[in-house]
Amino acid sequence: MASFAKLNNNNIVLRVESVVNDVLKDTNGIEQESIGIEFLKNLYNEPDAIWKQTSYNTNMGVHALGKTPFRKNHASTGYIYDPQRDAFIPPKPFNSWVLNEFTCNWETPIAYPNDGQKYNWNEETQSWTLQTI
Repeated sequence: MASFAKLNNNNIVLRVESVVNDVLKDTNGIEQESIGIEFLKNLYNEPDAIWKQTSYNTNMGVHALGKTPFRKNHASTGYIYDPQRDAFIPPKPFNSWVLNEFTCNWETPIAYPNDGQKYNWNEETQSWTLQTI
């Protein structure tokens, strides 16, 4: 199955749909994103809809099966498609977090403690707070 993200005019993902891979094949049997996009536009009778293919197997710039990563992350509702990076980026969780250009995911300005305990990010203090039960 191939996955496609429907975008609004601000490149925010509205939803993700699956399409059978055979639908994407051209006359030479090669999968083409453009064929999947046309299929979805026709299926939903939305000729002006914006669709981008996304890979279920790609997360944080790595393909789970060792293949070439595709658009950095599998799209989800609320993600943003960045055309300059050709990447899907999750919503920014906190103002202080910075975008990792390789993974296109947000990272804290301070590394997560590596002591086996669980922490929550505290935006007000810009630090990790020990999680209490």
